[in-house]
Amino acid sequence: MAKILKIYPDNPQESFIVEVVKTLQKGGIIIYPSDTVYALGCDINNIKAMEKLAHIKKMKLDKAQFSIICNDLSHLSDFTRPIDTAVFRILKNNVPGPFTFILEANKNLPLAYKGKKTIGIRVPDHPVPQLIVQKLGHPIASTSIKDDDEILEYSTDPELIAEKYDHLVDIVIDSGYGDNMASTIVDLTSGEPEVLREGKGVL
Repeated sequence: MAKILKIYPDNPQESFIVEVVKTLQKGGIIIYPSDTVYALGCDINNIKAMEKLAHIKKMKLDKAQFSIICNDLSHLSDFTRPIDTAVFRILKNNVPGPFTFILEANKNLPLAYKGKKTIGIRVPDHPVPQLIVQKLGHPIASTSIKDDDEILEYSTDPELIAEKYDHLVDIVIDSGYGDNMASTIVDLTSGEPEVLREGKGVL
């Protein structure tokens, strides 16, 4: 059964953040809030956790396009090829925020991402995932939680999310209702921003 932790953005309890980080370090799967929708996450360096995340999403790991959640832009060079000034300016002006930026990947990607030519980088404007990544010391892999409802695309109620994923994840972080609009996906691989999916973020 998943443990529900109430961690609110205005006053996140450090002991709860530590508990979440320890769970990630042990290969656990978490559900966490962001500045857009609720998402599933795990440690990018734990291959078994990554496989479990792919299994929950009913896909093979090598076909998965999990974005990488960072707490700032300092991890960029760990995963991406050198970027020019114009691209960096776009990132700097829109991060943190409701965007997933597609960038060219380098060869230092974690094992689960090996062979990927591009990588989606996300820095949510939400203290909870920022604190988790900061405390963990490196980014987490992430994928949005979709809803089975045809009208409501994304699940917004953490209690209903907890019920649905009770036996699939280790921790559900309840930060109140989430948004029903995902991040805007922007491809920066050509140097010019190309919006691949309209979402909450506006460039």
